[in-house]
Amino acid sequence: MRLLFVCLGNICRSPMAEGALRARLREAGLGGRVEVDSAGTGDWHVGHPPDHRAIACARGHGVDIAGLRARQLQRQDFERFDWLLCADAQNLRDARRRAPPQLAHKAVLLLEWAGIPETVAVPDPYTGCGDDFELTWRLVDSAASAVVARLAAGPESGIIDRW
Repeated sequence: MRLLFVCLGNICRSPMAEGALRARLREAGLGGRVEVDSAGTGDWHVGHPPDHRAIACARGHGVDIAGLRARQLQRQDFERFDWLLCADAQNLRDARRRAPPQLAHKAVLLLEWAGIPETVAVPDPYTGCGDDFELTWRLVDSAASAVVARLAAGPESGIIDRW
């Protein structure tokens, strides 16, 4: 399975989600079964590391995302990845606008796809404070744990066929 996390600039939410899922997959012994990456719908931060507050937050939870670099979502990502997991509804709309029409269905809301429908969006912490990054971490880490649990359950989990 190949999963791409998508947010606005690829310096906060999506790299945190990428780091959280990589960590949970390693812990579960599933690291080799899933390819994980992240991208942003905007191009402002291409080539830059994650926001220093995102790096610090992830590090505080034992996850190193400092080596990641922002990139912009590309049309070919829809062919390369099975799912494009968007942080919020605007990212979903922007991603689907870039998609080849027959592949737009691959872009979905992250939390909903992970089985956490109570919260629709992962809020963007960029203009906030440390508490906002902690909230983002809790949401993306919960999503990562839910995805790993479903992957570990095998085909009957519905993680592939359901969507």
